Amino acid sequence: MSIAAETAGFGAEGDRARFSVLYADVESYYSARVAKYGATPRGVDWSCQATQDLRFVQLLKLCDFSAPFSLNDIGCGYGALCAYFARRHPQAEIDYLGIDLSRAMISRARRRFSAPGRRFKVGKGSPRRATYSVASGIMNVDVGGCRRSWEAFVAGMLADLRRASLRGFSVNFVTGEADPTAAANAVPAHQLYCTRPEPWIQYCERELGCTVETVDGYGMNEVTLLARCRDC
Repeated sequence: MSIAAETAGFGAEGDRARFSVLYADVESYYSARVAKYGATPRGVDWSCQATQDLRFVQLLKLCDFSAPFSLNDIGCGYGALCAYFARRHPQAEIDYLGIDLSRAMISRARRRFSAPGRRFKVGKGSPRRATYSVASGIMNVDVGGCRRSWEAFVAGMLADLRRASLRGFSVNFVTGEADPTAAANAVPAHQLYCTRPEPWIQYCERELGCTVETVDGYGMNEVTLLARCRDC
């Protein structure tokens, strides 16, 4: 059965209410991580800054840095992408909005990075349509226990990304077991959502009206999807 069939009907407010417990569990999980490890890559379940930045490189292949653009960062955590922009794209004109379920994350992001063109909001999704949207890692930690429920949750998040994006959005998925060299505090294997990219490529193309480019081979057991809106 396809992802579309499995998740048929997801998207209405009444349907989304079924996932309120999942949202609460995700918020609790990441608030606990940042409380334990602080505003560091470990606080958002990455092993180090180098691999966190490498993921940003792939996700941002969607964006055209030659012209100003607006960006939604869904699941922004403590705002690490803002620090990446300062290091790697200091001249870029980016109207950035970071959104996260965790108030603890957003509090840290605001203290570190709030500035003109850098805003943060507690929430499930973006209140605006931006040129692009990115989501790094938010599909990969299944706190729900039931794979079917988590996949319906992921489908809803992808649909939200599509609605919030004028030109396109990018996400990453784990495709295999965790790297055995990862830090000892890494996500337990039973919580990782591992998937083949093909069902999600088909979902984005057939249900969300996108053209999808895949990026892999960058040294981790994952794939990045660059979904460009056909109607832009």
